[in-house]
Formats: sequence, C-alpha cells, structure tokens
Amino acid sequence: MSMSSLRPTGLSRAAVFGSVVRRSGPHLLEASFIPTALFYACLVMAGLGVAYAAALVWLYASVLIRVARHKAIPPLLVLGVVGITVRTTVAVASGSSFFYFAQPVANSVVMTGVFLISIAIGRPLIEKLALEFWPLTPELLALPSVSRLLRGLTYLWAGVNLAIGATTLTLLVCLPLATYVAVKQLASLAITGTGIAITIDRSLRVARREGYVVEPDVAPRFEGFPSLATVVD
Repeated sequence: MSMSSLRPTGLSRAAVFGSVVRRSGPHLLEASFIPTALFYACLVMAGLGVAYAAALVWLYASVLIRVARHKAIPPLLVLGVVGITVRTTVAVASGSSFFYFAQPVANSVVMTGVFLISIAIGRPLIEKLALEFWPLTPELLALPSVSRLLRGLTYLWAGVNLAIGATTLTLLVCLPLATYVAVKQLASLAITGTGIAITIDRSLRVARREGYVVEPDVAPRFEGFPSLATVVD
C-alpha cells in the first residue's frame, strides 16, 4: 500500500480502545485473570500448594485443549504458561513462596531493559507490536513524526513496566499475602490501562496531524484506507 492510496478515516479514542479490548480481552482473561482468580480462591480456601496447582492446571489445560483442536496458541497464553512454570518451579525448589511472588518484579525490570535496548539499537519494540493494530507501511515508518512516536511509546512502555515492578514490590513487602494477590492484579491492570489509553491518544494525535485520520464527528469517512477497528478486529 503506497501513501498515495491512503485516504483519511474517522476514528474516536473510544472506538480504538473498544477494538483493542475485543481483540486482546479474551486472551488476557484466559492467560491472566482466570488463573489469578483461581490462585486467590484456592489460597484462601485450601492453602498455597493447592493454589500453585490450580493456576498450573488451568493454563496447561488451556494449551492442551487448543493443541487438541488444532488451534493457534495466543502469545499471551504462551507467556503465561512459561512464567507460571518458572515461578512455581523456583518457589517449590527454594521452599519459599516469596520467590513466586517476587519474580514478576524481575520480569518487569527485564522488560524495561528490553524496551530501552530496542531504542538504543534503533529498532523500537513498539514498532513490532504496532503492526498488529495498524498497517504501518515503509512510507509511514519513514515519516519523522511516526519515528518519534514509536520511540516515545517505547519509552512509555519501559516506564509502564518499571512502574508495575515497583508497585508489585511495594505491595509484596507491605501487604499480607492474600491481600497482595488481589490488589496487585488491580494495580497492574490500572497501570497497563493507563499506558494503553496514552498510547491510543498519542497515536491518534499523530495520525490526525499527518492527515490519515480525521475527527469522526466533523468529517466523513473516506474509502480506500482500512480503519483501525477493522484492522484490530
């Protein structure tokens, strides 16, 4: 797709956010929210060992069902399985539950480093992730405003990961275990949601300045350029 074939399309922040939620929400529910809820319920009612097992069984069963049905395994689910397997193995081997709950802090710090390194080598990681939501052609990537946007968003998500890590460590140290499990999930969701909202807002601002998106309430939709809702869905 060349720049000459692009026509502006009307998009609102709510429409983009809704499309992102529809696309990633079910996978996030399966890979994060449900195993966390199972872990918390089993921790309160049956103890830590059963909580470990419940979360593991849910995630491995989700993978096996998809394999048996010859369906693709979402990246979020793969990350969830790998993460919980390592966390549980380390916790059981060490005999300390602290390592199970502290490992997400290390993961967040590592991801912060990955985002920053990707900027240092000139390949902002957000560029790879953005391709799932917007048709970034070589012509678009060559625009200085788009390059600045991708670098800025990569810095943003480095900060998001760092904030999640710092918040997780603070909650782990300050709260009882059962309270920590519930509050940590809500805090991480709030920080991540804020990052998503800022990402959408900044991306739409750049797209509107460059003329690829117009305000939906003041201009008609033009044919020839796929809307983000279509791309995401």
